[in-house]
Amino acid sequence: MSKEIIVAGGGASGMMAAAAAAECGCSVLLLERNEKLGKKLYITGKGRCNITNACETQDLFKQVLRNSKFLYSAFYTYDNFRVMDFFEKQKVPLKTERGGRVFPVSDHSSDVIRGLEGAMRRLGVKVLLNTRIVSIERIRKTEINDINNSTDADGIIGAGSAGQTESAGQTAWRFCVKDAAGSRYMADRVILATGGLSYPATGSTGDGYTFARAFGHKIEQQYPVLVAMKTQEPYIPKLQGLSLKNVRAVIADGRKVLYDDFGEMMFTHFGVSGPLMLRASSIISSQLQKKPLPLRIDLKPALDRQQLDRRILRDFEENLNKNFKNALNRLLPSKLIPVVTELSGISPEKKVNEVTKEERAVLLDLIKGFPATITGLRDFNEAVITRGGVNVREVNPSTMESKMIPGLYFAGELLDVDALTGGYNLQIAWSTGYLAGRSAAASE
Repeated sequence: MSKEIIVAGGGASGMMAAAAAAECGCSVLLLERNEKLGKKLYITGKGRCNITNACETQDLFKQVLRNSKFLYSAFYTYDNFRVMDFFEKQKVPLKTERGGRVFPVSDHSSDVIRGLEGAMRRLGVKVLLNTRIVSIERIRKTEINDINNSTDADGIIGAGSAGQTESAGQTAWRFCVKDAAGSRYMADRVILATGGLSYPATGSTGDGYTFARAFGHKIEQQYPVLVAMKTQEPYIPKLQGLSLKNVRAVIADGRKVLYDDFGEMMFTHFGVSGPLMLRASSIISSQLQKKPLPLRIDLKPALDRQQLDRRILRDFEENLNKNFKNALNRLLPSKLIPVVTELSGISPEKKVNEVTKEERAVLLDLIKGFPATITGLRDFNEAVITRGGVNVREVNPSTMESKMIPGLYFAGELLDVDALTGGYNLQIAWSTGYLAGRSAAASE
């Protein structure tokens, strides 16, 4: 009789795990609490779904911020090129954009979900939607008949091997998964792929942490990362909606530089967002738990101070009779001018030919280091991913199997691994899901 495997969670890692296990000839049941599969995947990459990155496989590790070594077997078992090949075979054509980011040609995440659903359907995976798991227990096979005969045992599924005689090498244990409706599902192996805490509206409510903890696993503290950040200055909300491209952001803790990168960012009513700031949130999240951190934005990183000073002087010479507040429109976005003017301390009505060298130095400081103070992260409702989760020291990196509970496997965001933006977090999901599925199918 084929091995029975239950996959808890119908997101990226769960669907990949189900397909991988079924491909090995196992009987696979996927349980999803939502009304459809891939609900979080649907909104990934603003609905475009950046499925992976076309970098060299060894470069994937450089983008993983926590426990990258743990992913060695997962990445090399199912690397980014195999992921791309998988989706191409599911008739989801792909394209590679700036930074090696890989998207479906259609720019529709629904095509990615459709490809996974099609693969599972062809491989015979059974899917139950609207099925919220409330408990997972590990029981001896000798106890299964007692459950079958109990008064509350209605709805037992997958218990066909309960009465079989154990042979050498067969495990004496099975898993009993119970849902909110009272139904029970029996399996030889369980793969937990329930996600983290980010975007809870998609069903990521941390149930997997509860199940893992019940089995004795240590759960590392969770934080929202790849998320917008809050600032304290009252002038930041005045810049709401302003996007800046090709700027440099530096965040330091005293003399220690924590983050230094170029890119695109945006001001909001609460602080800062955009790709540059989302990346920063992943780098500084732990330090930010302790105290606020200063942010400096170089608005003109292509110019050094001397070059910028000459540029300002040239603009002033062309506007000798203009007031200071009206002479910066070629240098700065209009929304930024009143704020910079106020911070500079230069009278907005002052003629530019009266601006002193010292005042110009203050203006230079502002443009090369526009200041803000980051006070915290926005919450899980806005976070792309979750930092923290199942302690990877308690998981076999070669199989994704629990070192504590044989037959229990983990995949995806539930694990304490996370990476920067660019398709790397979904690559973690595909790789760990595939390895968990194959390993569960191959285990004795």
